[in-house]
Amino acid sequence: MNSILGFGFVSLGLAASVLGFAGGLYASLTNRTSLLRTVRQWCWLVFVAAFGAFVVMEVALFQRDYSVKYVSEVGSATTPPLFNFAALWSSLEGSLLLWALVLAGYLVAVIIKFRDRADDPLLGWALTVMLAVSAFFFGLLVGPANPFVAVEVPAGFVGPGPNPLLQNHVLMAIHPPILYLGYVGFTVPYAFAMAALITGRVGEGWLAETRRWSVAAWGFLTLGIILGAWWSYEVLDWGGYWAWDPVENASLLPWITGTAYIHSVMVQERRGLLRVWNLSLVCATFSLTILGTFLTRSGAVESVHAFSAGAVGPLLLIFFAVVSALAIGLIGWRGDQLRSAGGIDAPLSREGSFLANNVAFGALAFVVLLGTVFPLIVEAWDGTRLTIGSPYFNSMARPIAMVVLFLMAAAPVLPWRKAAPEVLSQRLFWPAIVGVVSMALALVLGGRGFYPVLTFGLGGFAAGSAGRQVLLAAKRQGWRGFVGRTNGGMIVHFGVVLLAVGAAASESYRSDRTHRLDVGETVTVEDHTFTYLEPGADMNDRRIRVFAAVQIDGDSIHHPARTNFRSSGQILGTPSVRTGFSEDVYLVLASPPDPEDDSIRLRVIIRPMVSWIWTGGILMAVGTVLALFPGRRRRGTEAVSAPVAVDRPDGPDGDTSGGDAKIVDKAGV
Repeated sequence: MNSILGFGFVSLGLAASVLGFAGGLYASLTNRTSLLRTVRQWCWLVFVAAFGAFVVMEVALFQRDYSVKYVSEVGSATTPPLFNFAALWSSLEGSLLLWALVLAGYLVAVIIKFRDRADDPLLGWALTVMLAVSAFFFGLLVGPANPFVAVEVPAGFVGPGPNPLLQNHVLMAIHPPILYLGYVGFTVPYAFAMAALITGRVGEGWLAETRRWSVAAWGFLTLGIILGAWWSYEVLDWGGYWAWDPVENASLLPWITGTAYIHSVMVQERRGLLRVWNLSLVCATFSLTILGTFLTRSGAVESVHAFSAGAVGPLLLIFFAVVSALAIGLIGWRGDQLRSAGGIDAPLSREGSFLANNVAFGALAFVVLLGTVFPLIVEAWDGTRLTIGSPYFNSMARPIAMVVLFLMAAAPVLPWRKAAPEVLSQRLFWPAIVGVVSMALALVLGGRGFYPVLTFGLGGFAAGSAGRQVLLAAKRQGWRGFVGRTNGGMIVHFGVVLLAVGAAASESYRSDRTHRLDVGETVTVEDHTFTYLEPGADMNDRRIRVFAAVQIDGDSIHHPARTNFRSSGQILGTPSVRTGFSEDVYLVLASPPDPEDDSIRLRVIIRPMVSWIWTGGILMAVGTVLALFPGRRRRGTEAVSAPVAVDRPDGPDGDTSGGDAKIVDKAGV
């Protein structure tokens, strides 16, 4: 019954997406704006179908309905309820079902947001594009990635449950949905960008309509990446959080281009410049989400994050090629209209810094993309398997990261059009002092190495600049000095600084030792003592866990373990982490207690300032939320009817905190 009902829902989703796309296309091409209202009903039907399919799959998982093939592959009577719920996105077909649900949710959100503008052609084309994307993913669910295939199982069959890696930490229930909200969320600005190119309304109207959608999607993607790194750190017992894994890179790539886009659009809104940059960046961001989906779900890469090979890989690659080709073609077609009337007056200006920011992020995206796909290209060409690891990415990405940190410090204090050297030196004086003090403090505390110490210095420089802007805004506006795109962006900058400094310190100054210990024996590592107290074990229907009780510094007792999951026979190490503000102490049971003498091999990793990374990520999420609220001095309207940017003078001290570019409705482009 669940198979029939679930397949009926995904079929309904495909039919509604196709009919909505066809209706929107016909209405837009024939300029029958009254017919665009019917597209709204199809969008609602797509959401009902996606939500219905999601509910049916969850019911099948909790009923342990093994007649549904997907449940027979990831379901189990011994899986705890939380991870049984999360099992829906633990494998290929279910993850695509979640993708379709999130996309359907964004469709409904768009039609609710613009419910008073249903006749606008720009909105009609945007919905048509989103429905085309929806049709593709529902097509996968009806065809090669159907999660509701019916199977026969023998009596007494007990499913294997999800991959053990995906059922031993609560973050596995949180990280993927948040990541998908970011991934799929970029469909909205992409759809409006394509609509602007199709209609020729390539002014600033589509930017005004999609700014908050872009910021929200970026915030979800940021938080999803941070939570994924946290999960890796807590679960995989390797002592790290980022390995430049191809699937990790797949989520980082759209984040890089999305970050560049969010900064770059401010120049177009303010000065009407960088139109080609902005359209290219938003289209590249969406295209890279499709490429990331291909890398994750094609079996092309080996990764703990990747799903097994399937028939969807080639289809995703074709879809990526089509999306990219259409974007490039439309941008080329509208090339004459995309030319700006003016230009950047001086490199030393706010818009000049944003252009430099685009170049830096573009270079970083190229470095990551090359290192990620080059091994795949070589293997497809002649069968040679290459591995490009951390040394390549670190050596290439670090210099670019330093440039980005410097731009984070300089850009917020630069005025539009042109900066006088004396004004710039005045505004950067105290941030520079903070940077110098930060670098000196790092050296006094034992910091060594060019890039780590430079990161501390530039991080302090950027934090000082952001702090200066926030203080000025708070002085003028009170508590509202923390609200608005510019002010919220400065909070995000604080988070980036914490993350960058934490990553530099934890990677450069880590200590890693492995010791053989007998019961009662104590070892010292980096001024910490570790005493092996006793071995232990516990078990249930799901797993057998063997652990060691280890006392740190004569105080807290921790239990690094090795867990054998009964259904798969897979043995996983489970680290135990003592988290602190200045450092983490990370314990790994490298080998279980010896049956003869209960001795163990204990790996001790000490990583400074790891908690700064998680704190920075959370602060970035908080800043994103603050940036979604309108600033105090926000003026004008945001209409689909193609508003254009109008210059206005800087506020006190050249700051535009709390406000965005003034928008004035005007017909045409």
